[in-house]
Order: sequence, then structure tokens, then C-alpha cells
Amino acid sequence: MREEILSVGIDIGTSTTQLVFSKLTIENLASSFAIPRISIVDKEVIYRSEIYFTPLKSQKEIDGEKVRKIVEREYQNAGITPSDVITGAVIITGETARKQNANDVLQNLSGLAGDFVVATAGPDLESIISAKGAGADKVSEDEDATVINLDVGGGTTNIAVFKEGNLLDTGCLDIGGRLIKIDKSSGKVTYIAQKIKELAKLKFILIEEGEKPSFEALNKIVDEMVKLLEESVNIREKGDFYEEILTNKGIRSDISIDCITFSGGVADYVYNLDTEDMFKYGDIGVLLGRAISKSNLCTKLVVRRSIETIRATVVGAGSHTTDISGSTITYTEDKFPIKNLPILKLSEGDENSGNENMVRAIKEKLKWFTLENELQPVAIAIKGKLNPSFVEIQELGKTLIEGMNDILKEDFPAILVIENDIAKVLGQTLYRQLDFKKEVICIDTIKVENGDYIDIGKPLAGGRVVPVIIKTLIFNS
Repeated sequence: MREEILSVGIDIGTSTTQLVFSKLTIENLASSFAIPRISIVDKEVIYRSEIYFTPLKSQKEIDGEKVRKIVEREYQNAGITPSDVITGAVIITGETARKQNANDVLQNLSGLAGDFVVATAGPDLESIISAKGAGADKVSEDEDATVINLDVGGGTTNIAVFKEGNLLDTGCLDIGGRLIKIDKSSGKVTYIAQKIKELAKLKFILIEEGEKPSFEALNKIVDEMVKLLEESVNIREKGDFYEEILTNKGIRSDISIDCITFSGGVADYVYNLDTEDMFKYGDIGVLLGRAISKSNLCTKLVVRRSIETIRATVVGAGSHTTDISGSTITYTEDKFPIKNLPILKLSEGDENSGNENMVRAIKEKLKWFTLENELQPVAIAIKGKLNPSFVEIQELGKTLIEGMNDILKEDFPAILVIENDIAKVLGQTLYRQLDFKKEVICIDTIKVENGDYIDIGKPLAGGRVVPVIIKTLIFNS
């Protein structure tokens, strides 16, 4: 039986705010005698909103009321009411995620539809989302290559690297098209981000707020920004300012890149040089895109066209695929329902790299879910071995506990999602190894990916099974 549902994605970025409405076709792919497995079998974008500059009250505060009016107006333009929408995602990204009232704005918008995924995406999570929207993961899988995506937005450049379809690493730099703003009528600079001021000073480039800069000075500062991007993808030796420009971290220096894709608003001017007005948006975005297109990023690496550029972060959002986890699950206290829990998925390489490397991988990837030095609740997902021995389960438990040390310090339960059928014994082992002092939820026969969110409902069938909703952001790839 097929059913069509309506989904909305709302992306509030550093530069732009936009909506996309999608029609999702869902179908039960299981046989008549199996547990239902509802999956998306088709998706169609039916409405793309205008792209608006994200309204701000100040450099530190989003204008939440204006954002809401934009969203309501686009609902009207699309001929859609909030009650028509079954699911969706509201995502706030880039520099905007650092604004003082970001979470208030998100919660206010989430009321425009039903069960939204509502997330303030830190730089690592945004890197994954935008790269998948650009299709970098699919390129890496199809071409058996290592592919890097640079999502060059208004305030940041998010980086994600995929090898053969699997995520290798992420990073983020404070480089973007609206870090220098220019008044179109006077030609004077109205804003320069602090790190760009420092970069200009270091390189003796004369550019100041309130003054009309020379075209030469703007090109020089843009060229320095591009050099930092080249350093970030390991095709230029790291310079003195590289560590300063990082938002949080860069990618590992031992990764060798084959291909590159670009997304974000600036990407349109990497792929397409046809523009007469260098300052059409009142910033340096066009200049930055043109400089990237002529740089080593596009001559030393094979350039692949992205599926999406400015709309890569959210192309449609929030599909619900329903699974049942049981009957070998563990939960030490009924804390259900749990909603909108992001997934940290370890690759099979991480799982098979030895205990020490697996611990390191968990610790590193937990940073994806840290915003303003605060760890968000997260579920650790692994494949797990088929039919592991008693000793292997004990070792896996110890490794997970060491890797999840930061989670165990927080006031939320340790939650694990296992693909293979080992949740009961693993969950009980973890609970015992934690001296019964930390709540543990361990579910299995569930396949999830990085970028997914899950809901875990109240136990059914006498507590033997729990319903699980996997919410997958809908990417073009």
C-alpha cells in the first residue's frame, strides 16, 4: 500500500533563509507475514521558495518575528497550510547557529507543522548535511574515489570528505561571502568579520569599515581566503593563519583528495562565471566564487558538478521510516518516548580498527554534536558482529564506555542503536560494567546513517519491543 505525504524543509543560514516543500511516497516493503518496514520509494520537490537574506536584529541576534513571517508567506505562496504538512525539518546553520536567540527561533518555527526535526546544526553536522545535499557521497561511491565538498556559504565553509560513499572526516573554516559587506550605492565597507580584519592586518591589506576599498585590496583579501581553502584540502602547505581561521577543526592532513564538489551560495559563482555585477549581493561572494574557480582547488583536483548549490543543506526534509526494535532489547528505565535524537554512526572501518582507534573515533565524532561547548543528547550507532563471543561482547562494552565518556558525564541515558541482533546482551553488559549507575537503552535490528534522527516510542508487547521512527533528511543523492 502506497501513501503520499507532504514534507517541508526550512533552512535558516548565515546569509539566506529558504523553504522547500517535497512530496514523499512511502510504501511498506515487507511481506505480508513480516514486521512492517515503511520506506520512501519516491520523492518530488513540488515547491522551492524565494531565497531571502536571513533577517537579523543585530550581528548577535536573529529577527525571529521576520523569519516566521517569511515562512508563513511562503506557505501561502505554495498554497499549503501547516495542517497539510506531515513532517519536516527546521535547521539553523553557519554563523546563525551562534546567535544568542537561535534556539528560541527554532522552537517558535517548529510549531508550524507536526513532528519536526528541529536542530541547531553545529559545523560538523552541517558539513555532512550539505555534502550529502550536494551529492558528494554519491560521487565518491560511483567513482570509487575520495571526494571533498566545500559548502561555501555566507559566514563559513563546511568541509566533508567521503571515500567510496563513507564519511572520512569533516571540518569548518570561517570563510564565506558575507564576511565583508559592501554598500552598493556608496561602495563603502559596512562590515568586516573579526577574523578577516586580522587576516588583512597580517597580510598588510588596506581595507576598513566605513571606507571605500580599492578593487585590488578586495581581490587580495579574497585571494588570501582562497589560499586558506587550499590549505584546508591539503594541496597547499599550512600557513601561520590556518589554525586561526578554523571554526572548530580541519580535516586530517593525511587525506589525499581525488575530486571536489562545491555547494552553498558562493558555489554558483565557482561553476558559473557569467555575472557583470561583482557586488550584486552587497558582499564579496561573487569575487570569492570567481577566485576559487581560478585557483588550485579547480586545477589540481577534478571538479564535479554538485546536484545542489545554495539549496544543498536542506532539499526536502524529514521522512519517517518506521521500524520495530525487539525482542532482544535492553532498557534499564522507561524514559520513553525519546524524540529527535541525532545519530552518530561509526563506519565499519572504525569498528574494525581496534579498540583504541574505535575509542578515538567515538570521541572525535561526538564533537559533531557539541555546540557552544555543550554536548547534545546523541545515540551511538554501530553495525556490531553477528554471533559475537562472550569475550567479544565484554571488550566491545569496555570500548564503548571509554569512547562515550563525555556522554556518561551528562544527565541523559547512554543510547545505542545496533544493526545486528545483539542489543540485549550488549545492553546488559554495559549496564553491569557501569555498576548499574547509568541508564542504558540499547536497541537493535535498526539501520541508520549519520544525519538521521530517531524517535523511540513507549514499549509494546509487554515491553519486549519498541517502535522506532527514523527521520532521514531527504537529500538529492
